[in-house]
Amino acid sequence: MSFRSKVFRIVIPVIILIAGFVVMRLLVLSRPAPQKEIRSNPGALVEVLTVSRKDHQVQVIGTGTVQARREASITPRVSGRITYIAPAFIAGGFFSSGDLLFEIEAVDYQLAVVRARAVQAQAELELAKVESSALIARREWEGLATDSLATNKNEKPNPLVLYEPQIKKARADVAAAGAVLKQAELDLQRTRIYAPFDCRVRSEGVEAGQYVRAGSSVAVVAGTETAEIVVPLSLEDLQWLRIPRQGSEAKGSPAKVRISVGKKSFSWQGRVVRSLGEVDPKGRMARVVVAVDDPYYLKTRRNNDEPDLEMGMFVEVTFSGEILTGVVPVPASALRENNTVWVVNKEDRLNIRPVTVVRREQQRVIISDGLKEGERLVLTSISGAAEGMKLRLLDEGEGR
Repeated sequence: MSFRSKVFRIVIPVIILIAGFVVMRLLVLSRPAPQKEIRSNPGALVEVLTVSRKDHQVQVIGTGTVQARREASITPRVSGRITYIAPAFIAGGFFSSGDLLFEIEAVDYQLAVVRARAVQAQAELELAKVESSALIARREWEGLATDSLATNKNEKPNPLVLYEPQIKKARADVAAAGAVLKQAELDLQRTRIYAPFDCRVRSEGVEAGQYVRAGSSVAVVAGTETAEIVVPLSLEDLQWLRIPRQGSEAKGSPAKVRISVGKKSFSWQGRVVRSLGEVDPKGRMARVVVAVDDPYYLKTRRNNDEPDLEMGMFVEVTFSGEILTGVVPVPASALRENNTVWVVNKEDRLNIRPVTVVRREQQRVIISDGLKEGERLVLTSISGAAEGMKLRLLDEGEGR
C-alpha cells in the first residue's frame, strides 16, 4: 500500500469526526434556553368528612359460648330392669315436659303395693277391734262406778282399763301401714321416668333389658326453651348496658347474637337477663348473661335456612346500650395522638384540634366536645403533618 493511501485512510476519519463535533456544537449553541417555571405548592391531597352531630346508640361487642339455661341428670329413684325406651331417647332427641323417657319393670313394685295394702287392712282391723274393746270397757267401768257407793266419783280409771294405750298403738300402726303403702305407690310411679321440662337429650347410656340402680345417672338432658351466653365484658363496657337487678322489673339491654358460617351470617335476638355478680381477678372482666328464647325453633317459625342456636357454639354478641345525644361519631382512624383530630380551616390549612372522647368502639370513636357542626375532618394520614400545612381536598381536586 502506498504512502498516499495510508494518509488518506487516516485523515478522512479524522475530518469526519471534527466535522461532526463542529455540527453538534453549533446545534447546542443554537438551542433556545429553557424558561424557568415557577411551580406553586397545591398542598397535600386529603379525604375529609363533614362533621355532623347526631344521637348515637352505644354498641358493645363481646363473645361467648352458647349453653342451656337448664340442664339435668336423669337418675332413676328405683332399681330394676328397663322394659321400654322411647324411640327419641337418644343423643339429640327432643322431648316435651312430661313425655315418657323410659320405663323400669314394675312387677316387683306392684306386688309391694298389694302387700302394703294388706298390711294396712290388717292394721285397720286391729284398730277397730281395740276401739270396740275400749268402748265396752268404758261402759263397764261407768256401770261399776254407779253401782258402788264406795267408789269415789272423782277417781279416774287406769288408762289400760279403757284401752287408751292400745288405741294409740293401733292408730300408729294404721298410720305406719299407710306410709308404707304410700311409699310403695310412689316407687311404682317412679318406674316410669318422664322428661322434667322441654329438653333435648345430650347423652344417654341405657338400653332395653339393662338393669339400672337407684341413684345412678343414666342420661343428661338440656332445656330447649331458652339458651344462654355468658359474655365477659370490661367494666368500661359494662357501664353502658342495662342489667336487671334483684327485685327489679326493668328489662336488660337488647343483644344480637351472631354467627358466621362460610359466607353466610345468621343472627338471633336476645336480651341481657342478669350478671354473674363477680369480676375475674385475672382479666378484670365482669360476666353478663344473654338469654335467647326458643333456640331450636320449636315454638316459632324458622326463616329460610336458619340453623339452630346449638349448645357449644362460639358466637359474637352485639349489645345495644345507652343513647348518647348530640355527639360526633367518626372513624377510629381519624383520631390522632393525644386525643387530637385534624381539621381543615377556611384557608384549607391543617388545624390540629384536641377533642373529648366519650367512647371508643371497634370501627369508630364518639366525640362529645372539640368539633363544630359543618367542620371538615381529615381522614387521610399525612407524614410529617404540622399546624398550618396547606391541604387539597380530594373532592375538590382529583375524583374519589
